[in-house]
Amino acid sequence: MTFTTRPEITGTFGVVTSTHWIASAVGMALLEKGGTAFDAAAGTAFVLHVVEPHLNGPLGDMPAIIRLAGDDRPKVVCGQGVAPAGATIAHYRAEGLDMIPGSGLLATVVPGAFDAWMLILRDHGRLPLREILEPAIHYARHGHPVLPRVSATIAGLAEFFRAEWPSSAATWLPGGSAPEPGSLFRNPDLADTWDRLLAEAERASGRAAQIEAARAAFYTGFIAEAIDGWMRDACVMDAAGERRRGVLTGQDMASWQASYEEPLSVDYGDWTVWKCGPWSQGPSLLQSLRILEGSGIAGLDPDGAEFVHLVTEVMKLCFADREAYYGDPAHSRIPTETLLSRDYAALRRAQVTASASVEQRPGRIAGLEGWASAAVERARGKTEAAGVGAGEPTMAHLTERRGDTVHIDVIDRWGNMIAATPSGGWLQSSPVVPGLGMALNSRAQMFWLDEGLASSLAPGRRPRTTLSPSMAGPGGTATLAFGTPGGDQQDQWQLIYFLRLVHGALNLQQAIDAPLFHTAHFQSSFYPRAAMPGHLMIEPAFGAAVIDDLRGRGHAVDVAEPWTVGRLTAASRDASGILRAAATPRLMQAYAIGR
Repeated sequence: MTFTTRPEITGTFGVVTSTHWIASAVGMALLEKGGTAFDAAAGTAFVLHVVEPHLNGPLGDMPAIIRLAGDDRPKVVCGQGVAPAGATIAHYRAEGLDMIPGSGLLATVVPGAFDAWMLILRDHGRLPLREILEPAIHYARHGHPVLPRVSATIAGLAEFFRAEWPSSAATWLPGGSAPEPGSLFRNPDLADTWDRLLAEAERASGRAAQIEAARAAFYTGFIAEAIDGWMRDACVMDAAGERRRGVLTGQDMASWQASYEEPLSVDYGDWTVWKCGPWSQGPSLLQSLRILEGSGIAGLDPDGAEFVHLVTEVMKLCFADREAYYGDPAHSRIPTETLLSRDYAALRRAQVTASASVEQRPGRIAGLEGWASAAVERARGKTEAAGVGAGEPTMAHLTERRGDTVHIDVIDRWGNMIAATPSGGWLQSSPVVPGLGMALNSRAQMFWLDEGLASSLAPGRRPRTTLSPSMAGPGGTATLAFGTPGGDQQDQWQLIYFLRLVHGALNLQQAIDAPLFHTAHFQSSFYPRAAMPGHLMIEPAFGAAVIDDLRGRGHAVDVAEPWTVGRLTAASRDASGILRAAATPRLMQAYAIGR
């Protein structure tokens, strides 16, 4: 597969990027109806649940960064649900577990995505809820051309669904077999769920009241009741190879709501970059920029071996810190100020050498040395098979039987912006809840079953998610929304993209089209939490000389198939009001639309 660099999309009315053409078109249609960027993003997201069910679902998770027209600084919307009240280390250990499975009922946390979208719509949308949900209802009811990757994922799990998850078999195997690629695929139970939710919501008077009624229907009404009733009796096979009951209840859902937060940020030259807090992996990108700002990175060839080596070694250090120190700041004292300080960055920069490191090297922060030691010891642990439905790899060179993520960027004519990364609730993560047409998430697999860590399992705690949207801009004003699916790779690909955009004089599309790389050196966020010391995956477009150079530096180089690393999208608005957007050509699935 070969491509030439495509032009970026431009416009002044609105731009939308997402990981599916139908969803992107829906977003643009909502802008044309007078909706804001937030209306368009929500409508896009609900369609993505339908057309990319192997990547995300309504019972999943969703962090977003939003900027309101006229504001300089964005804010974070946290749609990352928390561990249920019954999710204690003692309970999971009593189930014979020393690690949370990557699929099944014990892997779930409170579903967060729906409430996050409702919060955004209530406060910053314009369109009625019906107009947001109707496209998703249409495609669920009447069908959509099923992607080859969706078909392959379902086909690979067909026997398991029949034997172990019959509610999933009823939804994903119409007529008893996996849908053929390109055939019309329907999810009538999901359409019925949204129709009922709208009917209940529209009993209220006024747009905001209807959205509040929809939140109630989801978290305290019929959807929560269906989940609660099913979870009381369900005992299903998980990725660890046993049938186990879950602990999520309707009360857990009723006790949680999405929220607004202040973002974390660092300055990088004339730019400011904003990310979600340490309950995400977002600070790893900010840490990387802190280290790189004193490294001479601006003078390196962004397609050269020195650039790849330096960025990779810095990412190894920052993701080692992620494993040691990141977690829910509402439950643990996360040393964010230290991690993002220039003094700490200087200490870490001094650890980068001309050779590739194969060690796990979190920094040693006073008073928290035990967290660092525990992270090193965990990374030495025994690796086991991932099990059915586990993991969150992204690209075609990785198994298609695992779940993934989607990403959305939207900017409207007024200057409202959103970068959102919905995920979880994949068709592989958990059985479909009977009657609802949707599956629970598996984000709890990112907790540890050891006491006293920043990311230890505990009721009411957010897992340290991989989901990581971004905003950036010069002069302290957010003008660029960007992000990507991809689990542990998300902030790696985004870092590389941002560096090329800032230092390489490339436009949005050129920076996306440039060859990419990433490392799996550090411990994976996904069951069974493997580490691959020294690993470096790289696209062959870098050329044989660069690849040989990197091997000579000690990197364990894994050359990917052409055009298979990364799924970045981005959208920007300049001071004149011109909008730009770009989407990766990799896998020929992501789209940018604007006018």
